[in-house]
Amino acid sequence: MTLKATNVNLLVALVEGGEGITKVRRIHPLGTKYVLMTCHSVFLLSEVTQLLDSSAETETNATRVCWTKWFDRDNPSGPGDYEILYSLRKQYPGQICPNPGAIEAQTLTGISALAAGEKIYRSDTTTGFICRNRDQRDKRCQDYRVRFSCPSSFCTVKVCWTKWFDRDNPSGTGDWELLSSLRKENPGKICRKPLFIKAVTTDTNTPASSTGNNFFMFHPSKGLVCRNRDQRSRKCRDYKVKFGCPCP
Repeated sequence: MTLKATNVNLLVALVEGGEGITKVRRIHPLGTKYVLMTCHSVFLLSEVTQLLDSSAETETNATRVCWTKWFDRDNPSGPGDYEILYSLRKQYPGQICPNPGAIEAQTLTGISALAAGEKIYRSDTTTGFICRNRDQRDKRCQDYRVRFSCPSSFCTVKVCWTKWFDRDNPSGTGDWELLSSLRKENPGKICRKPLFIKAVTTDTNTPASSTGNNFFMFHPSKGLVCRNRDQRSRKCRDYKVKFGCPCP
């Protein structure tokens, strides 16, 4: 496989949003993943395999991405700065696409994670971003914020919301608002590929992100699952959900 220079530039843009990269040393295949080696860090890029391997994909099409806003849900006062994707989705429902293409991190003062020079434990589109205090020379991470790249359609598509659905309650093992079950009970009421999901309690309309419950599943393509056994109180709140779909 031949890797063109344009692809290198694109990968740099995807990883760091076009900011903070000073030099690319080498890109080479490593199994089904790729390693981007820069002056200061090594990034494992598992999300760009399709981009590199697809002969039908052009640079113009591949660069049609947009970036989310910056998210900052944690600070390094505890074990470190944990900007976990799952937690960010929970706190900011509908604001991150289902399958981000890349993640970018920078300090709250605008310095890229690369330029900050700290040892980053994790930075990917599956887990999110983790900087552990114990890995740093001074035993303290800086405070970071993150954002994610998404298909341009995620930023430009007009979204229409379904009605609220509530098919279960937490009297058994928990509240299981599975998309597959909701489709069966409400045929034709939910689009084929929802872009977003929102959830609130049925009694006070409190956003799911503000209830303190831990969610086993919370995704627009799967639905919401809150298991009683995952809660400190051993009891979930009762939720209703709705889905954001492309407008017809």
